[in-house]
Amino acid sequence: MSLRAAVLGHPISHSRSPALHHAAYNMLGIGISYTAIDVTEDLLPSLMRQVRVQPGWRGLSVTMPLKSAMVGEVDEVRGVARTLGVVNTVSFEEHGRGFRTIGSNTDVAGIVNAVRHAGARTPAAPVVLGGGGTAAAAVAALKELGADSGRIFVRDPARTADVRNAADSLGFALDVRPITEAAAPTAAADVVISTLPPRAADGLAGEIAALKTPTPGVLLDVAYDPWPSLIAAVWQAGGGAVVPGLEMLLYQAVEQVRLFSRLEDEVNASVIDVMCDAVGLPRRAL
Repeated sequence: MSLRAAVLGHPISHSRSPALHHAAYNMLGIGISYTAIDVTEDLLPSLMRQVRVQPGWRGLSVTMPLKSAMVGEVDEVRGVARTLGVVNTVSFEEHGRGFRTIGSNTDVAGIVNAVRHAGARTPAAPVVLGGGGTAAAAVAALKELGADSGRIFVRDPARTADVRNAADSLGFALDVRPITEAAAPTAAADVVISTLPPRAADGLAGEIAALKTPTPGVLLDVAYDPWPSLIAAVWQAGGGAVVPGLEMLLYQAVEQVRLFSRLEDEVNASVIDVMCDAVGLPRRAL
């Protein structure tokens, strides 16, 4: 039987997930095809009905704008995904003569490992930019890194119910502010996680540059196309450390490969190195 997996989202043509996953499965010697499927939130239920009757599925990577909608499309939601109400990974577990779909969230591990790899430790004054599903994962990651509070700057404070609920469930004190107030607090933050779409932070980048103050912290910009983003360039010019979104993508994909391949113990440093090669990241060992 042919095994398959895919990344779902809209738009999706820019995704680097296929390169990461193909490299890993080739190294592991397991024949899992991995494709990118462009699907909107409205079409997601129809796609999931099709998936349920097709044999050979091992997993789905879920990106914007589907991370919250996927919660209602799986048989079970586990771990931090249940707390956040945000699913970025669907795995398929054998169940009787069929399978069960399991929703989980590897974005949190992706963010934690990416920020730690850049040298950040316990954040004292963290900032999150954006209020969507990835922002909820960012809050969970900050909690795991040891922070108990932080500020989040959003374009529309009225549309932050999900991230507020996530913070409440984690015991994380979240101060929600409009993004028009973000420049000075962001520049002074020790850890900044931008979950804004590509180019959406360009205006804020200009405001930070105009402050002409140092940016001493670590910035993780989850947007990785184009790269460097304007905010990343401004941050680096201010002396801060910049973490490209590809770092987060790598680390969350490592966890997905473990789930989809069902070869958790074999996903080692050699596999991670070829995944790095596939997207142009420096090799490293976890």
